Amino acid sequence: MENSEFNKNVFINCPFDNDFRLLLIGIIFTVVYFEFKPRLALESADSGETRISKILKLINDSKFGIHDLSRILSSQENEYFRMNMPFELGIDYGCKRLKEGIWSGKKILILEKERYRFQKAISDLSGSDIKSHNDEVSKVVFAVRDWFITEELKRGDSGKRVWDEYNDFQAYLYDQVVEKDGHTTIDEVQIIEIIHYINEWFGVSH
Repeated sequence: MENSEFNKNVFINCPFDNDFRLLLIGIIFTVVYFEFKPRLALESADSGETRISKILKLINDSKFGIHDLSRILSSQENEYFRMNMPFELGIDYGCKRLKEGIWSGKKILILEKERYRFQKAISDLSGSDIKSHNDEVSKVVFAVRDWFITEELKRGDSGKRVWDEYNDFQAYLYDQVVEKDGHTTIDEVQIIEIIHYINEWFGVSH
């Protein structure tokens, strides 16, 4: 793998459930907006490869990691909370701290629904700068934008400009997947298709 590819890859470790779908699309859109490449476990459906093997490769191939811990709290009685995302964050953190070379320069963004809730579940993260989004797409777009500017780019389009373009893209996406491709709603479209249309959108408009 070339260093230039590693430096553009962003591993996204987020819930893939319907409640988080719009937030995930907002994160992916912002990653592509600033000319980085989103990498998700969903990008491959090869049943011959285990999920953990896919994740290890994505972490190894990505300088950046975005990890959302919103599902550390179960939403109803007798429901298990999700451990996959803290587990994958731990692997990414270990890769950054324990491997040498390009991996020591990895950058990690941790997101949560509420700012300090994670401390009750993962006290080892106390003191870490974790961003909250309150399940609002605009807030997650601003958080990812600000992280790229602070950690890598130093300057760039405002969060408002990114958010405005995200909303323009939603109309384009509806035309492509509902009017042209024949889907009933945008919600039934695979995330990998959404990424295709985001890339196509920027190819058309930039």
